[in-house]
Amino acid sequence: MALRASSVLLLVAAMVAAMLGQPRTTHVVARSDGYYVLTADLHVHSLPGDWAALAPWDDILEARRARLDVIALTSHNHVWSGLLGHWLARTFDTPMVLVGEEIEGPRGHYHMIAAGIHSTIDWRQSAADAIDAIHAQGGVAIAAHPIASLWASYDARALQNLDGAEVLHPLVYSSRKQAREIREFYARGNFAAIGSSDYRGLGAAGVCRTYVFARERTEQGVLEAIRAKHTVVYDDGTYYGEQPFIDLARRDNLVSLDEANGVRAHSPWITLTRLAGTCGLVIAILGPFFSPRPRRSASLEAR
Repeated sequence: MALRASSVLLLVAAMVAAMLGQPRTTHVVARSDGYYVLTADLHVHSLPGDWAALAPWDDILEARRARLDVIALTSHNHVWSGLLGHWLARTFDTPMVLVGEEIEGPRGHYHMIAAGIHSTIDWRQSAADAIDAIHAQGGVAIAAHPIASLWASYDARALQNLDGAEVLHPLVYSSRKQAREIREFYARGNFAAIGSSDYRGLGAAGVCRTYVFARERTEQGVLEAIRAKHTVVYDDGTYYGEQPFIDLARRDNLVSLDEANGVRAHSPWITLTRLAGTCGLVIAILGPFFSPRPRRSASLEAR
């Protein structure tokens, strides 16, 4: 019990300290022709329950450091961390957090981002059925790193109903072949252009990002903008998205303004809260293995 209580205290202390001690920035959301231009990373992983190095509150801190306005927490096949991150974002002054899930389906092994949902989407179904389930919850469906080995699951119905596709992902920087495949998939349908980092706590959050042109600076405004394909992605001189919004991004020099914000260095406070949170998780996971077993009573031993 003592170990369990210690782990809970460490986790709560780390979460609260991280949120209260988060750095304040002078980042101002850009405006363009009546739109809020929100910088988003819609593919972010976190602990617990996923292969990631950071807890949700640390992902939120990284989003602030990277001058992101919106992130979606998208653990594989569950929404636990997304729900926690969403609650933290609504309780404290942080970047917007969408509840999300990266659905890793069995049929053809598709990967799909569900953003703006509230409960887990069943992964044991086709891509087309998963898209229907996402839409039933009011969310948007985005093809995650759609390399050729994942194409088979996206039949005609799935391609017709898919809201967006990642056209920029860290894979494009490590493999020319996969970069070509991801962009070929994007060209197959009428999708919102999405740039996502698949962030797991290493490297930089938002290294691949989406510029969302939203009428409202709300979760619903972001989701409606994605459905309407009011997004732009930029990569090394090339813009992806619908031409009117590419023109706005060029006219207002949005990419240069965003890059000029820079990234803040880690503070000792952030390092301390991460260590506390990690220790709390380790104790919570390993504690039961080291807890002494209850002794049997003398009467039982005598039998």
